Amino acid sequence: MDEVPISALLSALAVLLIVSAFFSSSETSMMALNRYRLKHLVKQGHRGARLASQLLARTDRLLGVVLLGNNLVNSAAAALTTVIAFRLFGQSELALSLGTLAVTFAILVFSEVTPKVLGAAYPERIALPASYVLTPLLKLLQPVVWFVNLFVNALLWLMRLKPSSGNGDNVLGVEELRTIVLESANFVPQKHRSILLNLFELENITVDDVMTPRNQIEAIDIEAPMEDVMQQLATSHHTRVPLYQGHLDDIVGIIHVRRVVHHARAKEMTVEALREIMLEPYFIPAGTPLFTQLQHFQESHRRIGMVVDEYGELMGLVTLEDMLEEIVGEFTTQAPSQTGAYNRQDDGSWLVEGSALLRDLNRKLGLKFPLDGPKTLNGLILEQLEDIPEAGTSLKIAGHPVEIVQIQERVVKVARIFPPLTAHE
Repeated sequence: MDEVPISALLSALAVLLIVSAFFSSSETSMMALNRYRLKHLVKQGHRGARLASQLLARTDRLLGVVLLGNNLVNSAAAALTTVIAFRLFGQSELALSLGTLAVTFAILVFSEVTPKVLGAAYPERIALPASYVLTPLLKLLQPVVWFVNLFVNALLWLMRLKPSSGNGDNVLGVEELRTIVLESANFVPQKHRSILLNLFELENITVDDVMTPRNQIEAIDIEAPMEDVMQQLATSHHTRVPLYQGHLDDIVGIIHVRRVVHHARAKEMTVEALREIMLEPYFIPAGTPLFTQLQHFQESHRRIGMVVDEYGELMGLVTLEDMLEEIVGEFTTQAPSQTGAYNRQDDGSWLVEGSALLRDLNRKLGLKFPLDGPKTLNGLILEQLEDIPEAGTSLKIAGHPVEIVQIQERVVKVARIFPPLTAHE
């Protein structure tokens, strides 16, 4: 070493630090790669992604070759630094101490921390090119890596540990997918994110949450005079209308208004003709998950169903449009009888009908009423007060002051919802 110029030794040390930095950045970037992005690149035929995927399939071998190369290079750098220190300051304890401090600082800054920070910040830019070097290097050092891993696996066996060799730990659940969608604001439009989030909620929503309540169902008594039946059909704002006999619990069929119009053009409409063209009613048990019922509608080619409780009594009506609105948002035109459910006041409050569904209130008015109990505003108020209130009674629900405006037949007919109070107020 005495014949080698000091400049050559310093150049060799710089090369060793650069090689050590390569191994450090490769290790961190490989571990920080997005596995799903990597799979996408593999499917597109990216060769670097394919090599990186093969390396990550056996992380024990990958880490073996990276750490083997890193430690060998760092040891060589330490030895070379000692030689340089002796050449510059003589063979003394001071020279050895200075050399140790210098190589520790150089490796820490230039070969460990900085490369690993870059590897974590730009994993794809570093890992994919690095895979072209690590793959042949792994083949070259395969015997040494295998020998080292014998001891590693023996130690893991003694510790009763069995690390997975695949990507099973990267399987995402619903909550993880929800988090990814919520954090994808820079890549996915707001409307698309909203639809994806609504899809995740379908299993938690039942037909009870989206149905039209019994008292709001527009139905026709088939025993009524035919003139009244035709008048109701002519003025109906729905394409399909339930038919009942005597009382609403006795639903006998569903009539399509267009069929009635076609039949009435050909000949006079009678009760018998009405029964011939009506469809059999379709009943849905209360509590059926929305996603399940959506599949049932698809299999049975239905668009409307009557929701009944465990005693067979009618609770409400649900349509295919109601379900689709839970996914894509409101897109159908409401009947005039339903457009007055929410009236904005000059003071910022809302006059809301007691029969309004809580899910609609939360979605359309941006409220946060609880959904794990009653389905309507009237039911929520009665649950909170545990009594039949009087007009003028006020309470606070989920931070929103609510004032009862009108009571009719022991039911909250109209309530006023105020914006949530601020801390100052």
